[in-house]
Parts: sequence; C-alpha cells; structure tokens
Amino acid sequence: MPQQQLPAVSVIMPVLNEERHLRNSVRHILEQEYAGEMEVVIALGPSADRTDEIAAELVREDPRVHTVPNPTGRTPAALNAAIKASRHPIVVRVDGHGMLSPNYIATAVRLLEETGAANVGGIMHAEGENAWEDAVAAAMTSRIGVGNAAFHTGGQAGPAETVYLGVFRRAALEQQGGYNEEFIRAQDWELNFRIREAGGQIWFSPELKVQYRPRPSIGALAKQYKDYGKWRHVVARYHSGSINLRYLAPPTAVCAIAAGVVVGAAVTPWGFVVPAGYLAAIAAGSLPAGKGLSLKARAQIPVALATMHMSWGVGFLTSPRALAKKVIASRRPAVVAP
Repeated sequence: MPQQQLPAVSVIMPVLNEERHLRNSVRHILEQEYAGEMEVVIALGPSADRTDEIAAELVREDPRVHTVPNPTGRTPAALNAAIKASRHPIVVRVDGHGMLSPNYIATAVRLLEETGAANVGGIMHAEGENAWEDAVAAAMTSRIGVGNAAFHTGGQAGPAETVYLGVFRRAALEQQGGYNEEFIRAQDWELNFRIREAGGQIWFSPELKVQYRPRPSIGALAKQYKDYGKWRHVVARYHSGSINLRYLAPPTAVCAIAAGVVVGAAVTPWGFVVPAGYLAAIAAGSLPAGKGLSLKARAQIPVALATMHMSWGVGFLTSPRALAKKVIASRRPAVVAP
C-alpha cells in the first residue's frame, strides 16, 4: 500500500495500575515503523499507583497521546470510552503491559487490506522478567497449558474464532456497538463472536506479535484464570453453540481430580491414580515447555500449569447464572457512530 494512502490509526489502551509497564508500552507504540497518522488514547481507571502521573507525563511529551477517564476501572468500559474519544478509521487495541513489535501496525493494516477482515491479530508472546514469570510464559505458550489456541502457541495464518487484542476497522466496532460492558473478562472473545455472526471475518497471522508480561505471583495468576473461566462460561450461556472441547478440558480435569481424591480417601487408594496421573502429565509436559530456561524457572512450570488449569476450571464451574442475566439485560449499543 503506498505511503500516501496509509489510513490514520487510533491506538486505544485500557489502563489500571500499570506504572511498571505503561511508559515502555507507549514507547513501543510511538516508535512504530508506520508512516500514517497515529494517535494514542489511554483510558485511565482509578489506579492506586503512579499510572495517572506517568500518563500525564506522556501527554506532555508527545501531542499524539491523549487520556480519557474510566471511573469504573472495567476493561470493556475503558475500551468503549477510548473508542469514543478516538477518531481514525483503524482502531488498534493495546494493553498497558503489552509491547508491540516494531512493524506491528504496518503489518496489521496491510493484512486488513489483503484479507478484507474486520479484525486482525496475532500472537500473545508472553515473556517474563524473572524465574516465576518465565515459568508462566512457558506455560502460556505451550499446548499442555492452553491447548491449540493459535494466538498463544502460533500456527498458520487464516480465519480464527478470536485473536489477541486486535486491529479493527472502526466500522465493524460501531456496527456492533463496541464491547459489551457487562463482560468484565472475555469481552474480546464475545465481540469477535458477534462480528463473525454478522458476517465479518477475524484473521489470525503469526506475523503479528505482542510481548506480554505475565502476572507476577501465583495469586494474581489464579485470579486471572479463574476470571477467564467464569466469564468464558457466561459467553457460552449468552451465545449458544460457542463452546468447544478445549474450553471444557479444565472443568473436566477439576471434577475428575476432585472425584479421584474423594474416592481415594473414602473408598480405595486407587482413586488417587487420577490426581497422580494429572501431576505426572503436567510434570512431563513442562519439560519441553521449559527448554532453554533456568532450573528455577523450569521447576515452577508445573505450578504455573496447575494454577492455570485448576483456576480456569473452578471459575467455569462456579460461574453464577446471574451474570448471564445481567449480560442479556445489557443488549444495547455502547459505542455510537458520530
């Protein structure tokens, strides 16, 4: 695509308590190898750290950076607020702890043009900054950790159910009324489902990579994946037929392990074969996942895997039906075209 025809791009960022990574994340955006016009809109939640101060510094340092308030602190509300405050025909979602590769936007705009897709995205390239985060990153990019999700593990370019973050045509976002603000988690999957149902295409390409910083503790990782499981079940209730076997694996494992422990304790020691088999499987699966990492990181991969699987499964199984009722009641456009 000739440079003079490059469309202007709006980068939207939902931000809450991101003092650790915000400046670096924005730097990766502003230094993109993209000749078209660009703006960055940061939606600021009620952070308890220096996030707002850092954002104000970024606004003063570069006229392309703007902020908009997000008093709820919820990600989908932040995204919708940033979409409303932005103005360009291409909308790029970036999180406050995501680092774009240098040609990410240029490649995404090219792919939108080549494929005609409504949304394109690529790989959530998890990278740690210490042994625990390295372990989580290895778990999040392995098939034993996340199944066959291409945006985690890579794969061939082509149509997909969903992609990481996403680079959208504004028209597609406005047609769908933006993100459903009742989906505290899984809002990207739910929006992409609606886009596909309306005839739009979601396109995955391994050319697109975003560095992602994993959660820094077991507790934070457990909460993240419990929320994922809880809200993925809401999507399944809200959109019948949207579930597949990959999403049922963690809750099935939780039930099987719980049953094995009960049987082993109350009936026969053979019941413990199930949890023992699971532990053996994740220990074996962690070996190829930890290739090239330190011994300390490799030793923690099974812990990360178990935390992800069990938390996701428990979240899915305990997801309240009332959440789906709230979501259904909210079926109204959140973003209106100007």
